[in-house]
Amino acid sequence: MDLFLITTILVFLSAAFGFLNVRFLKLPNTIGLMVITIAFTLAVFALSYFDDTLLNVEKYIITQIDFRTLLLDIMLSFLLFAGALHTNFQQLRVQRWPILVFSTLGVLVSTFLVGTAIYYLLLLFGMDVAYVYCLLFGALISPTDPIAVLGILKKAGAPKKLETKIVGESLFNDGVGVVVFLTIFQFASSGSENVGAIEVLELFGVEVIGGIMLGLLLGWITYRLMKSIDDYDIEVIITLATVMVGTVIAQKLHLSAPLAMVTAGLVVGNDTLRDSAMSEITETYVDKFWELIDILLNTLLFVLIGMEILVLAFEVNYVFAGLLAIPIILICRYLSLLLPINFFKEKLDFVPNTNLIMTWGGLRGGISIALALGLTQDMHRDLFLVITYVVVVFSIIVQGLTVGKLIKKLS
Repeated sequence: MDLFLITTILVFLSAAFGFLNVRFLKLPNTIGLMVITIAFTLAVFALSYFDDTLLNVEKYIITQIDFRTLLLDIMLSFLLFAGALHTNFQQLRVQRWPILVFSTLGVLVSTFLVGTAIYYLLLLFGMDVAYVYCLLFGALISPTDPIAVLGILKKAGAPKKLETKIVGESLFNDGVGVVVFLTIFQFASSGSENVGAIEVLELFGVEVIGGIMLGLLLGWITYRLMKSIDDYDIEVIITLATVMVGTVIAQKLHLSAPLAMVTAGLVVGNDTLRDSAMSEITETYVDKFWELIDILLNTLLFVLIGMEILVLAFEVNYVFAGLLAIPIILICRYLSLLLPINFFKEKLDFVPNTNLIMTWGGLRGGISIALALGLTQDMHRDLFLVITYVVVVFSIIVQGLTVGKLIKKLS
């Protein structure tokens, strides 16, 4: 089965499941797709007792796809550029300081709180897992995913200031979370017992600051190129080239590609710059093109997340640990946001109950699963993959379906 055939099957399933959701379930697309895919996979499991043909095909597809590489090295750049391109830049500028603190200090604090809590939780289950591996789990589960909640926030009529905080934080903490994970992963892999704070900060700083600087450069070059011509076809292709070439450059220079793409997307999507660089028809085509890319990749992503259930090593202890991890992770997120929200709330006139809404609205998604798949067996990959999957499924389905009601009730 070649790559084209696998892609064809995935696109077919995405279209079929998307149709079923829109026609019958009427859930937000990302949530509906995941629910239907999990239900389909469980049905294939049941059918395999009589005929395992479908199960073998689905297993083959999953084993042929390197989910971690596909998402982190390819899809994530496109998704983050598209998300940043359509983010309200003026609101983001007003909320820049809390968003910066949420996506950096918040991720770091959450990483250590979750890692420490999970370390002691696993001890209760008789699992002696090294603390550094628990920190790795804290790093992979701390980034939030704006994809599943965006439509719900808009449907719920969430205040723009609140929507900007959640989306802005998610855009940046995806990149920061990946860098934190890879930094801890590097030291965990080296087996180094004594890791200097300066080494960590140096590695972290190069990836984060370097990624943002690269994004600014890419955004400026893209702006200048688009400003010098007036041809919407070529201008759309220029934005596509920006993402693809920028991702390759970031990977070669060991900089954060996600942060580079977020920054480039914000520069190109900035209202002031786009007014001077794009004609009205170019703006329409660029926006529609990236909306379509966003929808297509998200559809495929959540179908793949649903199918990843096939690679899990389900053990009772693992599942129970995952269920208990849900409230722990929510509490840790609440605590990680507490200080910055209290610091900024009076100056920036925060919406009431911002901390509760951001805690419940901070969904986990494909990035967490992709990072968990990147763990080695020595790092207790099977255990953390099951815990991550349980948390992500709960986050997307339960939190995703209820965050709208929570916003209406509390804000």
